[in-house]
Amino acid sequence: MNKAIVIGAGIGGLATAIRLAHKGYRVEVFEANDYVGGKLSTFSLGDYRFDAGPSLFTMPQFVDELFALCGETPKDFFEYKRKDIACKYFWEDGVRLTAYGDTHRFVKEVEEKLGVPKTVLKRYLDKAKKKFDRTLPLFLERSLHQWKTYLRKETLVGIANYFSFEIDTSLNKVNQSQLNEPHLVQFYNRFATYNGSNPYKTPGMMTLVQHLEQHYGTYIPKKGMAAICQSLFELAKRQGVVFHLERNVEKISTENNKAVGVVVNGKQHLANVVISNMDVVPTYRKLLANEKQPEKTLSQERSSSAVIFYWGIGKSFPELDLHNIFFSTDYQAEFEAIFNQKTLYGDPTVYVNITSKDVPTDAPKGKENWFVMINAPHDLGQDWEALARQLRVWVIEKLNRILDVEIASLIEEEWVMTPPIIEARTQSYLGALYGASSNDKMAAFLRHPNFSSAIANLYFCGGSVHPGGGIPLCLLSAKIVADLIKKP
Repeated sequence: MNKAIVIGAGIGGLATAIRLAHKGYRVEVFEANDYVGGKLSTFSLGDYRFDAGPSLFTMPQFVDELFALCGETPKDFFEYKRKDIACKYFWEDGVRLTAYGDTHRFVKEVEEKLGVPKTVLKRYLDKAKKKFDRTLPLFLERSLHQWKTYLRKETLVGIANYFSFEIDTSLNKVNQSQLNEPHLVQFYNRFATYNGSNPYKTPGMMTLVQHLEQHYGTYIPKKGMAAICQSLFELAKRQGVVFHLERNVEKISTENNKAVGVVVNGKQHLANVVISNMDVVPTYRKLLANEKQPEKTLSQERSSSAVIFYWGIGKSFPELDLHNIFFSTDYQAEFEAIFNQKTLYGDPTVYVNITSKDVPTDAPKGKENWFVMINAPHDLGQDWEALARQLRVWVIEKLNRILDVEIASLIEEEWVMTPPIIEARTQSYLGALYGASSNDKMAAFLRHPNFSSAIANLYFCGGSVHPGGGIPLCLLSAKIVADLIKKP
């Protein structure tokens, strides 16, 4: 039969389907929504278009690689451009910092604006690069849960350099000791949020996260973020992948400790291999309810979530760019509220993404589409309607102060997404954006593997399993799964 079934058409599921089709499998994808992309979807409010989910695009080579794998020229089907400015940063004390994509220019900017010598920042960036280079073949490109991974030369080199990874201290402490300047420490602490973690708990190894942005650059697809998954959807179909949208998988069928297919609308669909791109927790709780549950893995602390305001703004702001951050005055108190008190903080850090800066058709001329995201705890039954109303007040007050404007009067269109809505739309357990958090120093090893050790022919891809959340890692999870599955 040589058939593979993929559950979920998020970016990890799409990439896995493409790789398995190229490998020779007949692939079918079952998706509960009437669209593909998972969190990477799109919608409109009036004349404004929005990307619903992830807004940061780095390492586009992993997308290009899928087209090249299938013998196609990537730029013929998917276009993007590199940003000269990665992000603009704003503090309440008036400090403003532009994170230029060019490292030499950025280092100069930090020295001029924050007084940090170039040598200090270059030393910090070089250490982060070494961490990334040493961990890429171990943590990101292969399964951590197979012995042969640990017999590779690259792995042995990584183990030999264990102490250079700074696993036994927090990201914040590493940043304080190496950078010292408060604004710059907060700047680099923020990268813990890229995998939904707390910089005051997540290990210092996470300094390597910023390397993805600074070294490889940030990009914007010419048709917006949703174009990433749409282009992969079309590529998958050209490879013969069959999609079943609005088809909710009810069960993963097993026989003699082997996955043999799935049940959809009461009908069984047989397959040689089954791959779940669904969050690993509901995969087990709902689709494998009668199987032994890996409780230690499933009970790990969840990552943070978010409250997102989608605003159609009736004005253009030339001082802003695609990515913009307005920092809290007490970062530690903000993370204390999110991770320990499980609530929102009164002076939140606000992220504003404006794709109309680079995709003019996303908003009417002279206006902008604002994706306003605030880090939040995952859903534990909080009154999210009340919290979102209060948060809206705090966010507007903060933006008014820093930008010297009356934002509320400029909002022409509005919708808000909260953790329960995120869970309902994407099946992300408790609305956590990245599955388990990375607050534990052993988090990389505790994430669920890309295969089941108890059920043969069952595999997992996407942000809730190894190697983690975010577009590049989801694409790498697909590559790992495809490498694990033998040719038919």
